[in-house]
Amino acid sequence: MDFKNIQPTALWQHFADLNAVPRPSKKEERVIAFMKSFGEELELQTTIDGCGNVVIKKPATAGMEDRQTVILQSHLDMVHQKNASTVFDFDLQGIEMYQDGDWIRAKGTTLGADNGIGVAAIMALLSSTTIPHPSLEAFFTIDEETGMTGAKEMDSSLLSGTILLNLDTEDDDELSVGCAGGIDTNTHYSFKPVAIAPGYHTLAIKIEGLLGGHSGMDIDKGRGNANKWMARLLWELSQDQHIQLVQFDGGSLRNAIPREATAIIAVGHVDQSIEQLEKMEEVLKSEYHLIEPHFKLNVAPIQTTLSAVSDADFKKIIATLCGVINGVYRMSPDIDGLVEASSSLARVVIDNGQFTTQSLQRSSVESTKAEVSMSLRCAFENMGATVEQSGDYPGWKPNAKSPILAHMRSLYKELYGEEPKVKACHAGLECGLLSEKLPGVDMISFGPNIRAAHSPDECVQISSVQKFWNYLLASLSNIPKA
Repeated sequence: MDFKNIQPTALWQHFADLNAVPRPSKKEERVIAFMKSFGEELELQTTIDGCGNVVIKKPATAGMEDRQTVILQSHLDMVHQKNASTVFDFDLQGIEMYQDGDWIRAKGTTLGADNGIGVAAIMALLSSTTIPHPSLEAFFTIDEETGMTGAKEMDSSLLSGTILLNLDTEDDDELSVGCAGGIDTNTHYSFKPVAIAPGYHTLAIKIEGLLGGHSGMDIDKGRGNANKWMARLLWELSQDQHIQLVQFDGGSLRNAIPREATAIIAVGHVDQSIEQLEKMEEVLKSEYHLIEPHFKLNVAPIQTTLSAVSDADFKKIIATLCGVINGVYRMSPDIDGLVEASSSLARVVIDNGQFTTQSLQRSSVESTKAEVSMSLRCAFENMGATVEQSGDYPGWKPNAKSPILAHMRSLYKELYGEEPKVKACHAGLECGLLSEKLPGVDMISFGPNIRAAHSPDECVQISSVQKFWNYLLASLSNIPKA
């Protein structure tokens, strides 16, 4: 896509260059090399720390030497997700973008605006020869989306700034001053497959067309979870007739609400099963017609040589999937409208004698994060599954007396004639970890309008990027003195 006619041109061009580089979480070698080359070609001090984070430093412009040094921070990795019908190799291809009115989208895949727009904005500042700014320390982290490894293992000695601007918020009228922490719950259960009953026929069931989205920012929007819906369908079908579960494959990424799920079942009465599933499809459409207008349930006969789950194991598995917590667990009693704790059943696989799940629990309060993750552990251990909980990262506690918050609020009101929304978010911003690694550094997060992050519907608003860019430039030119 040609961004020559879209402002700010430099930012969009850097975004296009970045999106040409495959950069999945935990496979950031190419984008690390890309950023290293970028900094060195500008003849700026460029360092890669022990875990792969990239730090590029740029001296203050003339007249700004007495201002506080600013750390500009964004993460290099992106969520790689595509529609089932999209033919695309994330390891080899760059993101294919297109303009849709005031929005930039990708063709059947995630766009990478989360957090590529933040990275591109920092690149535009580093490459500019005309923008006034204080001393800058560009800090590009790795693996934010699947464990925040970069923030956890960062070399804090490489940074000396006293203000940190995190460019990873997704509403341009918001200033984020707090976020949720999180923990991953992965479960495993082995079972002995059994033969499909004589005379039974196999059906393939597919849920598709759900909105999905970010399992933190979108968890309170009431969207369907394909894994939970499939479990519900199988449980209800099993109440009226004997069925055998052959296979289940739902969701894709630990931090995305599942949009699609497939299952193979064996039944003794094909027509009755299809009719019943169609009735349940209409029930779901009735319940979610305003939220999930594109939901589809496809049911078709299929031939398979696979074995099935035993009746006893099916009962344990499906009861656990139906009963396990999913969605908002508790709203914050302190901050109006903030989700305090949640859980998202992100991935379910049942195949060849193995039942595994991945889920992510989030909370802005450590004690309720422990409570909701305990609920998951208890549910799966009760059925005999092994449970591994890992990747624990802290939340970011709001500081109402933050000087950079006061500065950014005042500047926003001056520029736009209204107060910004000062919020804590239910996403896992790196600021929780960074505030531990960089004690005393004053932090805030902001960014442009990004919608449907972590899904193939992800898009970023052109006019909002322009607003974000102007706000960023204004904030840097007005940074307080050291």
